[in-house]
Amino acid sequence: MKHLRTVTYVAEVARAGSIRRAAERLNLTPSALTRQIQDLEYELGTPIFERLPQGMRLNAAGELFARHIRDQAADLDRVRSQIADLSGVRRGHVALACSQAFVTQVVPEEVEAYRARFPQVGFTVQVRDHAQAVTALVAFEADLALILQPPPSAELHPLYSGHQTLCALMRRSHALAADNGPVRLRDCLAHALALPDRSLAIRHHIEHALARRGVELRPVVESGSLEFLRNLTLREDVISLQVPSGIPEDPRLHSRPIDARDLTPMTLVLAQLRGRSLSVAAAKFADQLVARLNRNSA
Repeated sequence: MKHLRTVTYVAEVARAGSIRRAAERLNLTPSALTRQIQDLEYELGTPIFERLPQGMRLNAAGELFARHIRDQAADLDRVRSQIADLSGVRRGHVALACSQAFVTQVVPEEVEAYRARFPQVGFTVQVRDHAQAVTALVAFEADLALILQPPPSAELHPLYSGHQTLCALMRRSHALAADNGPVRLRDCLAHALALPDRSLAIRHHIEHALARRGVELRPVVESGSLEFLRNLTLREDVISLQVPSGIPEDPRLHSRPIDARDLTPMTLVLAQLRGRSLSVAAAKFADQLVARLNRNSA
């Protein structure tokens, strides 16, 4: 597939920003790579790169061509997967972008289950929060996105939509751990808080609810890592707010749902890029994830 080689060259130059850096990564001489780009531009009848003092950048025509590259690559992956499926051997690759809340149990368990059935399928799992996951879909860096509170986007095609109730997470010895039922948010605010920072959708959801009441958050610890916050709750009498999917089964931890009068549930979405055809492997994995999410919500 000779044309795919030229497409790879264009993509690498766009990514590297210069002929020299791209040539090093492709193990070519700069002059050979320059000829390949010039030949393609001659064939297209227009330049696709801006030649700048600091390097090369795709122009408007180049951006259109790059989108075409991504579309063709996605279609080729889909066809390869379908051809393999005809022979009874499901091969392929699944790229998933997901919120941190799902990398503790949900995604590892589902990848393990899928690969037990189809061991020749590979996976790439990117930890991306709501907006970043949508960006990964649009850039064809991910086939699927499993995220909390996705921003409004015409690019998203939901395959599943559900809800997750935020929980107060603490260690077993904490004063609020004596009960299992819902807890009022004001009771949590009376204790030291270790909260997700503003890079995560959970924090925005909490702040939006409190802003309506004129309440200001003053966490003692903030982090973009939910795992760090869970580990901290084991060491200090702090309360963290997380969704159930991200809370491991650990007897040292205790969680209580936040009363629905204080915090509405967060939206959970499994989505693909609108208009994009998934490979057989990605489509089958999406079906498996939807079945898992439906069981969890039942």
